[in-house]
Amino acid sequence: MILRLMHAAAIAALIGSASYVYGVKYRTIYAAEQLVKTRHLISKEKDAINLLRAEYAHLARPDRIQELADAKLGLQPLVLSQIATVGELADARPKVDSIGRTLESLGFNKDNETPAAEAGGATPAVR
Repeated sequence: MILRLMHAAAIAALIGSASYVYGVKYRTIYAAEQLVKTRHLISKEKDAINLLRAEYAHLARPDRIQELADAKLGLQPLVLSQIATVGELADARPKVDSIGRTLESLGFNKDNETPAAEAGGATPAVR
């Protein structure tokens, strides 16, 4: 009786392990197919990127841009009198802190001024 029970358990274990291996095999095949599909999609996207780069290189040619600028913008050719020397340039205006001036006019900077150093070297009192 015990021998039959052990045979039945061994057969059940054999069938269980065979079905597990069968499942692993088909999951592996499915994963490999998905990998091939993904690699194919990556290859297609790389081809599309290379095509777009070639199109951009064609469209960004300097001679083509020059023709479009001449036709669409109506620019006049550069004349030597338009070129200025450094001495002819106006002096740079000083930088203006418009936000700081607005804050000063509203009185917000009075509390934030840095206290002058005292002769004794002591730290001024905190308000």
